[in-house]
Amino acid sequence: MSGWWDDAVVYEVYPRSFADADGDGVGDLRGIIARLPYLASLGVEGLWLTPFQRSPQEDQGYDISDYCDVDPLFGTLADFDELLASAHAHGLRVLVDIVPNHTSVENPLFEAAVAAGPGSPERDLFVFRRGRGEASELPPNNWLSVFGGPAWHRAAPGSQTDPEWYLHLFSPGQPDWNWENPRVGDYFERVLRFWFDRDVDGIRVDVAHGLFKAEGLPDSPTVPTVIDGLRSNPLAMDQEPVHDVYRHWRRVADSYSPSRLLVGEVNLPPERSARYTRPDELHQTFAFAFIKLGWDAASWQEVGAQLARVRDETGSSPSWALENHDIVRTATRFGGGARGRRRARAALAALLGLPGAVYVFQGQELGLPEVDVPLADRVDPMWHHGGVSRDGARIPLPWSADADGAHGFSPSTGERPWLPTPEGWGRFSVETQEGSDDSSLALFRRATARRSDLHASGRFSTGEGVSWRADDGGTAARDTPVRLIARRSGGVSVVVAMGDDPVVLPPGELLFSSEPLIEGLLPPDATAWVG
Repeated sequence: MSGWWDDAVVYEVYPRSFADADGDGVGDLRGIIARLPYLASLGVEGLWLTPFQRSPQEDQGYDISDYCDVDPLFGTLADFDELLASAHAHGLRVLVDIVPNHTSVENPLFEAAVAAGPGSPERDLFVFRRGRGEASELPPNNWLSVFGGPAWHRAAPGSQTDPEWYLHLFSPGQPDWNWENPRVGDYFERVLRFWFDRDVDGIRVDVAHGLFKAEGLPDSPTVPTVIDGLRSNPLAMDQEPVHDVYRHWRRVADSYSPSRLLVGEVNLPPERSARYTRPDELHQTFAFAFIKLGWDAASWQEVGAQLARVRDETGSSPSWALENHDIVRTATRFGGGARGRRRARAALAALLGLPGAVYVFQGQELGLPEVDVPLADRVDPMWHHGGVSRDGARIPLPWSADADGAHGFSPSTGERPWLPTPEGWGRFSVETQEGSDDSSLALFRRATARRSDLHASGRFSTGEGVSWRADDGGTAARDTPVRLIARRSGGVSVVVAMGDDPVVLPPGELLFSSEPLIEGLLPPDATAWVG
C-alpha cells in the first residue's frame, strides 16, 4: 500500500531538547507548538516525536510507565491534542514513539508483578526467571544489557523467599515484556488504538526486532558488547514470532482511514531488516547500515549496492537517515570542523536526492556538531552503565544568537537546561542562519523545495530503484574512489565528491548542488543532482 510516507521527509523532534516553554530547563509540548511555523518552513511532511509519555525518565523517556498519558514534565494530553491539531493545520503529519520491548519499573503492572511474587499471573506479563546457584545468587543466563552489565536484576534484592530475576535488555529500570503472554499483545493493541483514535498519523516502533527471546533463554555463545548491543546477541532479537505481531498491528493500522504508518527501528543487516517490511507487516524500517557510515565513497557504494540488492529481491525500500538521538552527529563523524560541516551538508543533500523517505534529526538542518559534554553533566544511562554517552547529540537547540535562555531554548528567566549548551553555540542558531543564504539551514530549505518540485514534475518518481557506483571522479586515474554516483532508475543521478579534488559530473541538467560548481566541476565535499 502506498501512502504519504513513501517519499516523505520526516523530522525527528526530541522534545527534551527542542524548545522549553515553561522555563524548567526541559523542552515540552508547548515549546513544540510555538515552533510549528518553523518546522513547516523546512519543507518536511511529518514529525516524529520521541517519547513524551509518563516516565521516571531514567532513559530520557524510553522507560514508559503509562503509554496513554503525557508526562507532566512535557505537559498534558490537552497540550498534545492542541499540538496534533496545529501540526495538521500546518500540513504536518505526526508520529508517536511506542516502546513495546520494555517498560518502566514504575509501570503499575510491573509494580504489581514484583509484589505478587513468583508463579503469579502478574509476573507472567514480564520475563522473570529463577537465578542460578544454590541461593539463586547468579543471573539466569549470561546475557548482557545493551547499556552494560548483566541483563538481569533481582526482583527483590536480599529476599530469602523470592529467588527470581527479571530481564532488562536495557537499563535495570526497563524490564522486558513477555510477549509469549497474549495479554501483552492485547495491552499494546489498546495502546495503538488510543493514539490512532486521537488521529495521530503513525507509530515509530522502538527496538522493533527485540520483542521475543529464544525459547528457554539459553546462554549466548558470544558475549555481546555495549557498542554492538542486540545485534551481537541473536538469542535476544529477531525471533520469528515477532512478525505475527506486526501483521496484527498492520491490520489495526489499515483499519483506520487513512491508514496509519508503522515504521520500525530494526537494527539488523539489510537482508534481515527487509523481512519486517513485507507487504503485510511494517511500512518502513530505517537503513541502519547507512547510518553508521563514515565519509568514504567505496563504503557508501558497498552498502548502497547491498540495500539495492535487497530491494530487488524483496521489494522492500529503506528509509534513509544519517542521524538520530542515539548517533554521533555527522558534522563530527565526518571529520569535524568546517570540513566536517560541509560534508554533513553534502551527505544530507545526497539523501534528499534518493528515492524513498528521509528521516532528519532536529538540528541536522543547522549542521550542529557533536558536543563533548563535561563528565559531571552527563545523564545518559548508557554512560553510567557502560561508558558510552549519547548526550552529545541531545544538546538543546540554539534558536537565538544571544546566550540568554540557552540561546532561546528557554525563557531568559528560566532554569539551567537539562544539558548545558557549549560556548559559541549561538553561531549555529536558527536566528544566525536565517540571515545567510549560504547557511546549512538555507541549503536544507532549498533542497526540500527542489525535491518537492521534482516530485511534482515527475522527475522524482515514487518506487524507483537506485544503482550505486564509486570511481575516480573522472579527473585522473587513481586507486581510491573519490566520486559516488547513485543513479535513480528514472534517470536522475546523485553525485557526491568525496575526495580532495573536484570531480566531473555525468552528462545532464544540473538540478541541484550543495555548493557552487567550480569551472563546471563539483568541488570536494559537495553533492549534485543531475538529470
